[in-house]
Amino acid sequence: MTKPPTRPRVDLPKEQRTVKLGALLAFAVCGSTLVLACVGLPRRLAFPQDLAERLAFALKADLLIALWVVLAVRMVAKVRFTSVEDNAGSAYSQPSARLAVPAAFLQNTLEQAFIAVVGHLALATTSGEAPLAYIACAVALFGLGRVTFLHGYPQGAGGRAFGVATTAIPTVGAYAWTLIEIARDLV
Repeated sequence: MTKPPTRPRVDLPKEQRTVKLGALLAFAVCGSTLVLACVGLPRRLAFPQDLAERLAFALKADLLIALWVVLAVRMVAKVRFTSVEDNAGSAYSQPSARLAVPAAFLQNTLEQAFIAVVGHLALATTSGEAPLAYIACAVALFGLGRVTFLHGYPQGAGGRAFGVATTAIPTVGAYAWTLIEIARDLV
């Protein structure tokens, strides 16, 4: 069994600056894209008004997020199928160097997907067309986040920062929007 690759010593202050820069760039990309979607998409598309149809819209959109989990499972399965050292399963051994990144990608994608889908379903229960436009855009940003997260993974935290932030920021926004709506309804 081979051990997962070890990274050379990291200059932590430099790595933290890279993480902050990646997160800041993601915030700018996500913020501008989501605002444009919330303003522009309702002018061009008709979104459902009925609660059941709104929830169905969110579930259909989130199918694309679920497909990222399927892709990540497939990546892990492909390595396990072709690797004697990884074939026994994670309960019996540490992942090989070949499996380490796909396994980490699967774990993070599954976590992000669950949190995003719950946030999108909750946001779909709020009124107006903008929340549904937000969900559609958030799903697209989820995909961008996953691609850039996976691509940057070998470069460490700084390489993953833009991808993880691009995946997470729209979800945080969905939770915030929904909680603000709940608070307004209570007042």
